[in-house]
Amino acid sequence: MSRCLRWCLAVVVAACATAPAQVIRFESNGLEYQTLSRGGLTIMFAHLPSQVREYSIVQAAVSNGSNTACTVQTQAFEFRSSDGKDLHAEDAERVVSNLLSKASRGDVIKLISTYEIGLYGMSRFRSTNGYEQRRQAAQASMTSTKLSAAAAASAIAFVDVKLNPGESTDGALFFPSRGRLPDASRLRISACGQQFEFEAEPAGR
Repeated sequence: MSRCLRWCLAVVVAACATAPAQVIRFESNGLEYQTLSRGGLTIMFAHLPSQVREYSIVQAAVSNGSNTACTVQTQAFEFRSSDGKDLHAEDAERVVSNLLSKASRGDVIKLISTYEIGLYGMSRFRSTNGYEQRRQAAQASMTSTKLSAAAAASAIAFVDVKLNPGESTDGALFFPSRGRLPDASRLRISACGQQFEFEAEPAGR
């Protein structure tokens, strides 16, 4: 390889290494996903077509490919509109309480079914500490073979979690938007010293 060619190749590699991370889009089982990696942390999300009560719902998955432990919090997920207003995901405990007091069992079952279709269809993601693990733990603690609405809602909601290197999680994030997210909003996440930003494109818009 000539010296000139080696120099050109080095320039290209250096440019790729310093280029900003790009949002990647893909479709799985009818859901439109966006994914972005920064600092070894990968976050992907999709809007769920199901709406329960006043909530707009997002399915999120987080994978820690860095060399250090990382804590991801529910409140770190927010939709920011063009006028600067923020809409934060609601705390998992409050979500579960609201679902049990206001939503019907049919609503919860429909939500679980939609979530599972999306989760199990993601061939490129396998959670080590997410919905499936929470579901199994809840199921093991009950005498009935069927999950109650309470257990189902508790299992699906995204919870604050510490991810060690190589670990991943997933869950549903509930935004109290009365079924409509702010106009021209973007999903923003602050996690592990990294800032993630996605275009917000709810299903049906």
